[in-house]
Amino acid sequence: MASPSNYSTAPVSEFLLICFPNYQSWQHWLSLPLSLLFLLAMGANATLLITIRLEASLHEPMYYLLSLLSLLDIVLCLTVIPKVLAIFWFDLRSISFSACFLQMFIMNSFLTMESCTFMVMAYDRYVAICHPLRYPSIITDQFVVRAAIFIVARNSIFSLPVPVLSSRLRYCAENIIKNCICTNLSVSKLSCDDITFNRLYQFVAGWTLLGSDLILIVLSYSFILKAVLRIKAEGATAKALSTCGSHFILILFFSTVLLVLVITNLARKRIPPDVPILLNILHHLIPPALNPIVYGVRTKEINQGIQKLLRRL
Repeated sequence: MASPSNYSTAPVSEFLLICFPNYQSWQHWLSLPLSLLFLLAMGANATLLITIRLEASLHEPMYYLLSLLSLLDIVLCLTVIPKVLAIFWFDLRSISFSACFLQMFIMNSFLTMESCTFMVMAYDRYVAICHPLRYPSIITDQFVVRAAIFIVARNSIFSLPVPVLSSRLRYCAENIIKNCICTNLSVSKLSCDDITFNRLYQFVAGWTLLGSDLILIVLSYSFILKAVLRIKAEGATAKALSTCGSHFILILFFSTVLLVLVITNLARKRIPPDVPILLNILHHLIPPALNPIVYGVRTKEINQGIQKLLRRL
């Protein structure tokens, strides 16, 4: 017979995801709005990608960057929401060891990829407004390709150690994750080992990547605002600001949701633990649903392209 100590260190081959451990009745009420938001996000981003692909007037660097953002949103949604809905509808709580850490990698890397894409888009608007004559020679198709490679490489390299460090920990008999998704903090605390370095790396890497992007975005918009205020021509200021209005709205929303998520995680002892879980799910769903809608409504060229696409159907 195996001794208790041998049992306690038995390797874990899968995890069980327990959504909203204190309020599991929420699942039935949340499944419908979450599924509708998921369909909206998938449909809106797919429509935006098809429109940019088919409409020749949208074959420009700014819209290529928007396509990249839509692709990132689609992957993030597909990584998180189908599993959450499977738990809600069919009680499929189990997730394999490898699938859990793959989900962790995609969530960490693609979140910072989105932030980095916003930073590149802010630079695009900075060049367009502050150096309009040089814009065609600076923001080229080759620039977009190099930017995309940088976005994927930087964030993949710095995010990869998070799931690698977590997967190398020893997991004992406990395999119940009190979350709907495999976040690093939710998974690693099940380990028998010391997780100080694991958490420290995620904190430093995450805030270095997101913080540097935010600083560059703020600098870009500071220069944009300074340049716009110097414009004397009537109506030119409003026109210049409208060119980056949609981008600014999305950055503000992305940053606000992320900030609320961070604050609720820091204040876990003062709020129900299910609230950060819900906010984490919504952060992977609401921005992907809103991004294409905001651009579609506020950008004349995209709006016209979508109308042409609908007339073809």
